[in-house]
Amino acid sequence: MDSVLHTTGRFGPRTLLITTAVPLTGWAVHAVALYKQIAAKDKDPLTGLLRRDAYTARARRLLARHGDKVTVVMVDADHFKQINDGMGHEAGDTVLAAIGARLTAWAGPRASVGRLGGDEFAVVLELKAGRREQRLERLVRMLHTPVTLDDGRTVDDVGASVGAAAPDAVGSRDLTALQRAADAALYDGKHSGRAVLATAQHVSVASINGRRAGRPGTAVWGRAA
Repeated sequence: MDSVLHTTGRFGPRTLLITTAVPLTGWAVHAVALYKQIAAKDKDPLTGLLRRDAYTARARRLLARHGDKVTVVMVDADHFKQINDGMGHEAGDTVLAAIGARLTAWAGPRASVGRLGGDEFAVVLELKAGRREQRLERLVRMLHTPVTLDDGRTVDDVGASVGAAAPDAVGSRDLTALQRAADAALYDGKHSGRAVLATAQHVSVASINGRRAGRPGTAVWGRAA
């Protein structure tokens, strides 16, 4: 009996710890799985970028936290219809996924990078005024790199039009106003192979649902401040 009690006393706490750890581990696994499920709902399945609502929420937090240090970038894929029509929708999907990956690599982990719909993307990131032009030029070069498909074909005519807006250049910290200005700047430089930085005049461009008039309204951004 003493031997049994001695054994129980010696190993009981360790046994209890292991027994207790099992359900905790189970809950931890469940929590991780639940987190991944919730996170997946916020991401576009093709590109892995944030969906519009998740992008917008994160973008607003960045603006609130960093103010004038933030730059809003709008991106439209060039020649996308021709790629889809000429090479097939799988090729188009591969190009969109490549653009998403390049935007993520360029912007870094702290940015808000989203696919707003179709071939349209947006990025909100910290970008100092002194580095803005250089970084945007680098983005354009990245986006104009050919994409190799799984079947070995190459999509050479890959590119995107880029417009950017910053609070110090536009005169507003409102996300809607900044996106509208960046969108208008993008249109000014469409197919030019360069990024266009918006000015205060771009904010007053006529808009529908917070977007430049004439562009399909893929989102309702709310009212500009």
